[in-house]
Amino acid sequence: MMKSKSVTKQAAKEKEKAVGSSAVKPKDYIPRIKAMYHEQVIPAMMKEFGYKNPMQVPRVERIVLNIGMGEAVQNVKLLESAAAELEQITGQKPVLTRSKKAIAGFKLREGIPIGAKVTLRGARMHEFLDRLVSVALPRIRDFRGISPKAFDGRGNYTLGLKEQLAFPEIKYDDVASIHGMDITFVTTAQRNDEAKSLLAHLGMPFRKP
Repeated sequence: MMKSKSVTKQAAKEKEKAVGSSAVKPKDYIPRIKAMYHEQVIPAMMKEFGYKNPMQVPRVERIVLNIGMGEAVQNVKLLESAAAELEQITGQKPVLTRSKKAIAGFKLREGIPIGAKVTLRGARMHEFLDRLVSVALPRIRDFRGISPKAFDGRGNYTLGLKEQLAFPEIKYDDVASIHGMDITFVTTAQRNDEAKSLLAHLGMPFRKP
């Protein structure tokens, strides 16, 4: 795929603004998003939904980033590059996803690597969410918010990004190809409205109808 610049010209400066660098954290370190959840989100959602106990308030359980690379069947180096970028973005080594069945028309054999995936929990999850809402999404050209319709009915939300260049860790001149990714937020919410409220309180910029 041809490279196409679709992020703002601030790319060279944004990495300095990224939250949650790889520097060693003090033992009492609490990610900003986690602190905000306990100090602001829990009280707000208890009032909004009438929860009687703070433990009833939904929380983000994990964030899954997934890159599908059908082109990897013909060029494995594209997948290696995408996996390396995913590790740069998340600070965690990805696992390769493999084809579950053979498709002769696409020269695809069962078990061939066709993508990469990372599952974030704990501090890395909170830091990634902070970087996503504070740095990555605002860098997207003509960004007008994320879709409020990508919930699955069970409290989970999937955000599709068209380009990895939204993340300041990725430099345009270094990428082998432009590719998108799916970012799934798995929450403990039982309903879409609860999940949307949770993510909105955490800074996810949903488009208004």
